[in-house]
Amino acid sequence: MSPGLDTRCIAPQDREEVIRQAVWGSVVVMDIEHHRPAGEIQARMDVGSAGPLRVCSARSTAVRLRRTERLVRKDEEPSLFLSLQVTGTSMGTQYGRECVVGPGEFAVFRSNAPYTLLFDEGIDHHFLRLPLAALALPDRLLRDATTVTFGAGNPLARLAYTYFSQLAVSDELHRGDAADAVAAPSIELLRAVLVSESGDTGLAKGPLEGALALRIRHYIGEHLADPELSAARIAAAHGISVRHLYAVLSRAGISLGDWIRARRLDACKRELAGPAGRSRTVAAVGRRWGFVNATHFSRVFKEAYGVSPRAWREQRHD
Repeated sequence: MSPGLDTRCIAPQDREEVIRQAVWGSVVVMDIEHHRPAGEIQARMDVGSAGPLRVCSARSTAVRLRRTERLVRKDEEPSLFLSLQVTGTSMGTQYGRECVVGPGEFAVFRSNAPYTLLFDEGIDHHFLRLPLAALALPDRLLRDATTVTFGAGNPLARLAYTYFSQLAVSDELHRGDAADAVAAPSIELLRAVLVSESGDTGLAKGPLEGALALRIRHYIGEHLADPELSAARIAAAHGISVRHLYAVLSRAGISLGDWIRARRLDACKRELAGPAGRSRTVAAVGRRWGFVNATHFSRVFKEAYGVSPRAWREQRHD
């Protein structure tokens, strides 16, 4: 993990602001209330990532972290946070509920709803953040999972705590192929923990087909601009065969080629109508969203919208 912050190198009067900027840039935007005078504040953060997972290990003096309604409204990508307790205890609140978390335990919190974390004994924690869309779980299940103390009573939770703690501190797992390799099993392990807590045995048997289709759509959306995006690549990213991929999407009413093309065209249409549409050529906009052949791009755009991409741009900027 790379060092994100060490207040030993920071002048006491600057520590509050430096800590705020480090937390906002590495974890999430939160209000931070320190329990000690500026000269006594200490903090250290190490940050890393493994695929869509953002990882932060932190130690600090006593503090209260608050994700307010105002800050929630600014959130661009709803995420789920794992808060893993290393030593001491902490308390978290969300949706009017609260939990106390001790060593070897963890809790989860949603970034798109207000919550508070109280560390009266100081922070000695691992925090992991991943997009809610990557989990592809029902909203009610995710809501009910917040402020639950996951620990010794749940064997999957014990396994998850050990696994995510190791993931948080291992530099080797944050680089190259290793980081890509651990992303999918990390998400599946967390899904298994949350599902087992819900008691829904149907969900517990494995990823729902609907959830898999949702994750596939999310993956495609993240890679629309890649001209090499293909059924084989999408299937490999989800650990399934190409035949299984087409079957899942077919049952969800999705034709893969048409679905990708429609979303690429929509992205091109929006970009041509926006400020960037003035400065880029039509062909450049098409290439940016995976249309490597300008003639083909113009033809399918006109088929979809009844007007050429050049004429569309001129209409929007007239």
